[in-house]
Amino acid sequence: MAEPTDNFFSRVYAIAQQIPYGKVTSYGAIAKALGAARSARMVGWAMNACHDMDEVPAHRVVNRKGLLTGKHHFEGTNLMQQLLESEGVVVVDNQIIDFEKHFWEPEIQF
Repeated sequence: MAEPTDNFFSRVYAIAQQIPYGKVTSYGAIAKALGAARSARMVGWAMNACHDMDEVPAHRVVNRKGLLTGKHHFEGTNLMQQLLESEGVVVVDNQIIDFEKHFWEPEIQF
């Protein structure tokens, strides 16, 4: 039988896979969409655990202010930023420029 966190992580990944190219969302927005508004940290743990899953665009998940707080979990020092910039998202000092323009709000899943 799967652990409850396994199910939660799977639901997080399903939402992350919906983030459009050139868009980002936040840990909190994913948690809110799952009905777990206080579980942004758990979403962060899920993103940290998915680095061998190429189908999950973890680089598109940032904190609520548009900061690349998870960048240290990517190989190399600037991989997260490079991936975002390759999609047209401008990043300066670990901060997404025009965050509101690039922000994608996930649909409620519960």
